[in-house]
Amino acid sequence: MSAQRSAIAQTVKLGNPPWPTLDPFLFCVHHHDTYPAGNSQFGPAVSLEGRDIGQDFAGKDGWRMYHGEVVPGFPGHPHRGFETVTIVRRGLIDHSDSLGAAARFGKGDVQWLTAGKGIVHSEMFPLLDQKGPNPLELFQIWLNLPAADKLADPHFTMLWDHTIPRHVARDAAGRQTEVLVVAGTIGDVKAPPPPPKSWASRADSDVAIYSIRMEPNAAFTLPAAKSAETNRVLYAFAQGGLHIDTTPIALGTGVVLDPEAAPELVAGADGCDILVLQGKPIGEPVAAHGPFVMNTRAEIQQAFTDYQRTRFGGWPWPSDAPVHAPTEGRFARHADGRVETI
Repeated sequence: MSAQRSAIAQTVKLGNPPWPTLDPFLFCVHHHDTYPAGNSQFGPAVSLEGRDIGQDFAGKDGWRMYHGEVVPGFPGHPHRGFETVTIVRRGLIDHSDSLGAAARFGKGDVQWLTAGKGIVHSEMFPLLDQKGPNPLELFQIWLNLPAADKLADPHFTMLWDHTIPRHVARDAAGRQTEVLVVAGTIGDVKAPPPPPKSWASRADSDVAIYSIRMEPNAAFTLPAAKSAETNRVLYAFAQGGLHIDTTPIALGTGVVLDPEAAPELVAGADGCDILVLQGKPIGEPVAAHGPFVMNTRAEIQQAFTDYQRTRFGGWPWPSDAPVHAPTEGRFARHADGRVETI
């Protein structure tokens, strides 16, 4: 009798971000910062002495300024040739871009931004609570675009927390697993439509993004992918570890899964938080330099030339690191003037 085929193709320890990804994904980073109370400028109400301001990724005292100098975050920077999917688990992000669009989102919301032919945007983390801590936790995922769509018009979509469907399952003992379906389908639950030029918008791409929270000792069977060609990676990133079938998986591990397998996931005694990224590979050459991802080095050079010439539409904001009014709730103002409020 032959041994049962393992669902696990490979494991890798998750060290400093970014985490390793497989085509069609390019990049995945988990930002988790325990920011203190804010000051009147929405920055940390503590001394910034000893930090490499403008380039602070050290994690001193459990938080980072990143490229921000007053407010933590990422002031205006360009992108071309791919998409960003930003899943905010806790905290708020202020978005502003070169098309004049703006948003404040978080607390479970997702922003899906198609950079396409070029956009400049800022992602700032305003510390609005001046009396208590301002924790922030998010994923930013880069999803590649095929050559045919790399110069598509930029587009951003807001997936508000209450519009993102959940697949909820209970095991025989009643222990719950909840799957936030950001992209793709699971069971009879289907994610909201992705942007029109996304690789995920192609019916046969099998792109899925799942954020999974398992209660302590919960068991859940992850359905097989739709295609044997699909790349599927599971990241066990928070709470305790888990078992995949009978194999123990330590917290802080990435697992490449056999797409044709339907593995049983069993959370540890503290539960487990998991991210799953999957999709059929685009299978094209990747040339990347900083914020640009194209197919050839010549296209990368052209991206720099175009950015220097056009600034991808300019920058209509008074600073490189704009933040919205403290009285603003969660909202999105699109480039066409359409406004969403939550």
